[in-house]
Parts: sequence; C-alpha cells; structure tokens
Amino acid sequence: MTELSVIIPAVNELDDLMDCLDALDAQRADVDLEVLVIDRLGEHVRHTARARAPWARVIAVPGNETIPLMRARGFREATGEAVAVIEDHVMVPPGWARAMLDALAEGQDVVGGSVENAATETLIDWAAFLCEYSHLIPPIPAGASDGLTGNNVVYRRELLERYRALTDEGRWEDRLHEQLRADGYTLMCRPEIVIGHKKHYTFGEYFSQRYLFARAFAGARVTDAPLAKRLAYGAAALALPPVLLYRTISRILAKGRHKEWLWRSIPLLAAFVTSWGVGEMVGYLRGPGDALSKVR
Repeated sequence: MTELSVIIPAVNELDDLMDCLDALDAQRADVDLEVLVIDRLGEHVRHTARARAPWARVIAVPGNETIPLMRARGFREATGEAVAVIEDHVMVPPGWARAMLDALAEGQDVVGGSVENAATETLIDWAAFLCEYSHLIPPIPAGASDGLTGNNVVYRRELLERYRALTDEGRWEDRLHEQLRADGYTLMCRPEIVIGHKKHYTFGEYFSQRYLFARAFAGARVTDAPLAKRLAYGAAALALPPVLLYRTISRILAKGRHKEWLWRSIPLLAAFVTSWGVGEMVGYLRGPGDALSKVR
C-alpha cells in the first residue's frame, strides 16, 4: 500500500498545475507517493500532465464538477494509508510529505498546517491572499483546533472511508471537520508544516471568486430552511463586510507580519469583503445556484 496519496483538483491554469507537480516530484525521494490529479479543464491539460508527470494519476471529470466533489472522487480513488489534499496552485516545500506522515505517526487522525503567500509580485495577489488566509498565516496556534485549512491537510484513509457518505455530499471541508469534532476526533494543527499559496489574480477574477464562494457557502447553509430564516440571514449579511475587514486587519497586526502589504491593500480588501458580503446575502436569499461549480 502507498504511504501517502495527494489529491489535487485541477481547476486553474496549466502552468499552476505543472509547478505544483514539479514540487511534489521532489517529495518522491523519501516518500512512497501517489498523486491524483482530478481534472475538469480538458484533454490538453490531461495530455500535458500525463506526458510531463507520468508518475501521477490523472482522472477526468466533467467540466462543471465542483471542487468538493473532485476531492471526494480522489478520496474514493486513493490507495495510500494516508490521504492529503492540496490545490493546483500550492507549492509544497522539501520534506512536506514526510512531515505530514510523521505527524500522523504521532497518533493523530487529521493534521493540517499553515499557509504562506508565494505570489508576491502584485498588490492584487497580496490583497487576495490576506483576504482569504489571514487566519492561517504563521504564527498560528499549534495543537487541537476548531478547524483546519482544506488545502494543506492529511487524513488517515480509513477515517475518510468511514465518512464517505458525508464527503460525497459535495460540501467544503468544514462540514467534514465539524462532524469529526462532534464525533470526538481531534483536528490537530501543526503550523510548522507550511505550504506556499501561489495564485495570481486580476481584480475582477478575485472579486467574482469571493462572490461565488460566498454565495455557494451561504446557500448550502440554508438548504431547506424556512423563508424567515433565510431572510434573517440575508439581512445579517449586510453587516458582514466591515466585520470581515476588521478581522483581517486585526489578525495581520497581531501577527506582526506583512503590515506594509496590509495597509497598501486596504482599498482592495474593502472591495473584496463587500463582494463576499453580497455573495452571502444572495446565497441566503436565492440559494447557491451554480456558483459552486464556478469556484476555482
């Protein structure tokens, strides 16, 4: 049996995926690694990935498949004793795979790490990163956690098999993590296991992605909820942008890192959290629509 399976939903640019696979290739020197690329981009990406990384398994899914369902497909296909999830624009550093396995060997069932910015060339990239990952930038507390990131996490495969019906629902990782905690499992944070988030954005791209993610997330929360509850949640979402902006600023200041980029990003952050709040409001009032299938 393989030591570690790594699941990568391929939903962005081909160059992103190739950089990600190159970083994983270096992990194969000291870990028996299985890499599963779950691809919704098309035959060109699949052909290139198979040619340049023949050691990876490339699995085709429909072009409108959602990322949570792509991950679930990877869970079903994985053969490793442990199963990790990253993204196609994530750069894993040397020793990452071994560190994940060592953390599980200490007796944990689920382990997640922290996230650092690896797209540092433009202000928009910094603003997008700070907007989404301020809570996961080192330093973050080690030990038992209320939640873990979905793009730097590893599970025992037997645990995922136990919760297959839940992961097949096609919800984000927070749904699985909430259920695991409710059932008595510990979500262990190991902040020293850091990955690089290397995603480049235009303003319009990230603005729309925040809206789509928020609408999909909110819509899923109120599935089958009565109208009164959806209206109340939708009204509450109007107050979300200033709360999100305050949280982002306070987290970065408390960490004492990236403050220069934070101050320069304030106008962009204000726009992004506004899109986030509008997305949640629409999701609560009108449901998710097809937003989840467009999230990248």
